[in-house]
Amino acid sequence: MAEADTETHYRLPLVGFADAADPRFAQLREIVEPTHWLPSDLLPGARSAVAFFLPFAEDIVEANRAHPRHVAREWAVAYLETNALINEINQRLILALAQQGVRAAAQPATHNWDPVTLVSRWSHKSVAAIAGLGDFGLHHMLITDAGCAGRCGSLVVDATLEPTLVPGTSARQRCRYFHDGSCKVCVERCPTGALTETRLDKQRCYVWLQQVGDHFQGLGLADVCGKCATGPCACGPATKTCYCA
Repeated sequence: MAEADTETHYRLPLVGFADAADPRFAQLREIVEPTHWLPSDLLPGARSAVAFFLPFAEDIVEANRAHPRHVAREWAVAYLETNALINEINQRLILALAQQGVRAAAQPATHNWDPVTLVSRWSHKSVAAIAGLGDFGLHHMLITDAGCAGRCGSLVVDATLEPTLVPGTSARQRCRYFHDGSCKVCVERCPTGALTETRLDKQRCYVWLQQVGDHFQGLGLADVCGKCATGPCACGPATKTCYCA
């Protein structure tokens, strides 16, 4: 991140680890996608998974929050640059680990999902949750100790790493809605009504994302919105700076 020549600025990243044999990986086939890969599908002999979260700087959140419907250019750029940065980080790690005799494998930061179901066979944010980096909020995004405004990356390795969160340990509840029902900002800020208290209509959401991508067509695959990630959990589970105004 320190060497990244990006327009986007970041806060301190988070890193977590999980045992490749953690039973929660198999549960993803029930929760996310029946064909969701296990770490061993990505890398035969995998023993651990590594997940990391790159949190956007607060000014990017402010920019995207400023208009009730328009997606800020800063947010679109952050999405594209961070996806590229995650891919570069993974490639550097894979090469560096190989020099230490450790095999590693990774999936692209995004657009690794089924174009019909819009479900990924390797969910970076789910891997990050298993690695103890956060828990899911009402908006179906991962809320970490640095919030949800950012991007997750992951890779698997054939080395043993101490898990950040031991299986069976209770995770911290970071979503205010699930904690006490006091916040529904993400639902209120969804520009299409795709997000409700009971579900996320992925198809409806994706139609909007494509429209945004057309608007930012000069940037590339900027099919992004992020309005649901500009609430009070944007920069932390109980951020000092409240974005719910």
